[in-house]
Amino acid sequence: MTQTFTYSAAPARILFGAGRAAEIADELRRLGCRRALILSTPAQQQLAEQIAQQLGELYGGSFTEAVMHTPVAVTEKALAYLQAQQCDSIVALGGGSTIGLGKALALRTDLPQVVLPTTYAGSEVTAILGQTDNGVKTTQRSPRILPEVVIYDVNLTLTLPPALSATSGMNALAHAVEALYAKDANPIVSLMAAEGIRALARSLPRVVAQPDDLAARSDAQYGAWLCGTCLGAVGMALHHKICHVLGGTFDLPHAPTHTIMLPHALAYNAPAAPQAMRVIADALGVDDAVSGMHALAQNLDTPLALRDIGMPEGGILRAAELVMQDAYWNPRPLEQQAIAAMLARAWAGETPAS
Repeated sequence: MTQTFTYSAAPARILFGAGRAAEIADELRRLGCRRALILSTPAQQQLAEQIAQQLGELYGGSFTEAVMHTPVAVTEKALAYLQAQQCDSIVALGGGSTIGLGKALALRTDLPQVVLPTTYAGSEVTAILGQTDNGVKTTQRSPRILPEVVIYDVNLTLTLPPALSATSGMNALAHAVEALYAKDANPIVSLMAAEGIRALARSLPRVVAQPDDLAARSDAQYGAWLCGTCLGAVGMALHHKICHVLGGTFDLPHAPTHTIMLPHALAYNAPAAPQAMRVIADALGVDDAVSGMHALAQNLDTPLALRDIGMPEGGILRAAELVMQDAYWNPRPLEQQAIAAMLARAWAGETPAS
């Protein structure tokens, strides 16, 4: 018998397919916009310039200083520029850093957003904003945060290096994994989660082996969209709380942090979420979800130890304390000592263990 559940769909418009970035001006006009602000990171400034040329008379300016974890100070600087340029819309071009900045601006202004993802982060289809202030990362939800239009053009992902493709894809997998054992899990989201895991598990090794494989890139983008939709539809659990703590407190890179912690968070929750583990294992095509996820990360040659991405060993106990504060719901009760032990294993790059 199907269990009682509630499902709420996020009201976003999705354009998927190679070459669809050419439709960005039409989408802005459809939204009634006349002066768009383009956002990017410094590394993607050239791509931002190409989009600016494409917009023509709709171009209102560019802010190319987006950085990880959406610092409030950067948002305030971008907001001042947006207001000075009298822009009435936001075009976010990039991954989680740029998309996060666009969302932070939309929360403050309620301006419409058009997003062109270049990674597999998935935040473009969520009404969730994570931002950092004074070394503390917090999250919030609001309808104002959700982008109005997302354009998935696989051509925009071709320049994403194999190593970043791998960690970005693992980051996306984390959204689907935690959706399967979320407090408000439901059959619709669980179907999307399983399909998203399957798509990424089969495509990421191909993307890493042959970065110009357009079919593999498209499959990965499809999986990332599904996983991001899961993130926006249900609550997340321990894994995402840990990654927010580690990223906000120690300024660790977002996607590699998710990549390293995912098998360890799975191991922690495995005893309390056996059905979810069976779905994950089946989607990965393996017998065991924890070892299968760890093996996927190994096969993609991603970082496996927090110490290798800048985490200080002396920060383990502090991180465990912060995870216990304002804790997310989790299928297994949170135990500070067990979390510290898990973080110690992840710091050293040891095999995940329950």
